[in-house]
Amino acid sequence: MAQLLLRGEPLGGPWGSPLAFRAVLFDKDGTLSHSEPMLLGLARSRIEQCLALLDARRGSIHPTSCGSYAAEPGPDPGQPDHGSGDPGPADPDHALADRQRQHLIDLLRRAYGMDGQGIHPGGLTAVAARDHNLIATATALCQVGIIWPDALAIAEAAFEASDAQPGVDAVPSATPGLSALLDRLAQAGLTCAVISNDHRRGIRSFLQHHGLSDRFAAIWSAEDHPRKPSAGAVLALCELLGIPPSACALIGDAASDLRMAKTAGVQVALGYRSGWRRPPGLDPGSVCLEHWDELEAVAL
Repeated sequence: MAQLLLRGEPLGGPWGSPLAFRAVLFDKDGTLSHSEPMLLGLARSRIEQCLALLDARRGSIHPTSCGSYAAEPGPDPGQPDHGSGDPGPADPDHALADRQRQHLIDLLRRAYGMDGQGIHPGGLTAVAARDHNLIATATALCQVGIIWPDALAIAEAAFEASDAQPGVDAVPSATPGLSALLDRLAQAGLTCAVISNDHRRGIRSFLQHHGLSDRFAAIWSAEDHPRKPSAGAVLALCELLGIPPSACALIGDAASDLRMAKTAGVQVALGYRSGWRRPPGLDPGSVCLEHWDELEAVAL
């Protein structure tokens, strides 16, 4: 058992008495790892692949009547043109394709949480599992007029092509001070585990690359069920560890992480705020830290 000290003060219960811990559960992306550059590159690649596949299959895909750009109203020919004076492309099909492409880009950028400089820490790419990202991508394709079977096929092919792009699977850097923190937790006798919506291969690759594999007793990934943000994921991981949630702390970068922990009965949930270019939005009253140097452990 050990106490955790945040900025020199023991983490306490509702009445201020210091709590004793046996384990610390960590989120991965945005907590253990600085994944934003890698995720931004992946999101850009998925958009590029969707556009390329949409162009390649344009003659064979089937538009829907609902949401189809064929039904989009154009300018009223009886009204004067107050635009730039540019008559636009002579081929109306080309103009239609350009509008469809731009609308798809806008939809996917919003869905993925892209803002031109980075990834929103609460957005789809940052928080959701790969299959949820794939379904959202297919849904965006439907919104520009592609029937669901074609939209799903394009999304699946785009994700496979993106996964094969050089550099997309690059291992993200560890957040500053992580290794030293894990040393302190181990010296205090605390067990550590990872709970993430990344796939097991990605988690293991990150831990192995940074020499951290032996610091974590267990991994709960997107392949495990239930998965984040279900409180059942925490309960199942704690059962795997043989440690009750009431003897654990959880550290994550998303409001859903902290809510999940509370629902599962975890003693303390901490918000880590330095894993993204933009600090994540956490619920009011959340206990947060900016750097791993702020967290200490003392064996009891």
